[in-house]
Amino acid sequence: MNYKIRKAVNEDAKQIAVVHVDSWRTTYTGIVADAYLESLTYESREKRWQSIDPNSVFVAENDKGQIVGFAGFGPERTKEHGFDGELYAIYLLKEVQRTGIGRRLVKAVADELIRKNYQSMLLWVMNANPSKGFYERFSPEKITEDVYTIEGTGHQETALGWRDLPKLSAALKRKEGSL
Repeated sequence: MNYKIRKAVNEDAKQIAVVHVDSWRTTYTGIVADAYLESLTYESREKRWQSIDPNSVFVAENDKGQIVGFAGFGPERTKEHGFDGELYAIYLLKEVQRTGIGRRLVKAVADELIRKNYQSMLLWVMNANPSKGFYERFSPEKITEDVYTIEGTGHQETALGWRDLPKLSAALKRKEGSL
């Protein structure tokens, strides 16, 4: 199956919400409290995604037009670590993980940030996230650690960053060619 990476539009909110909720439930089962995962609803996430800034989200869709993944990005929110860009979120449905879509989404984000004159990119990832190794394959710098609290439970997370976006983009392209 072929997958297309494109900028999101407001009409994508419902499908992005499904990917968001379903990927949280598959990724964080056994990590985040079941009650929290069960409380996630498509409707509440859709409301959050209805005001999508089309310049800050890429989606991956299959050849049937179904969204199977997305990545949200923009300016680094804290301004504390010397990075100007941030990958806020990237989520894929379980059935399309390990197919190269995540790498293609990160490359689209990196290239868009470069186009907007950003120099660097940071992301936060929960240490217990089984996909943490995905990011580590692209040789990020470990920036800092913090605790992210969900429903009163602290989860250790790490900020990873790339200070040279063109170098990251080139590394992502090389990986793409090796598949």
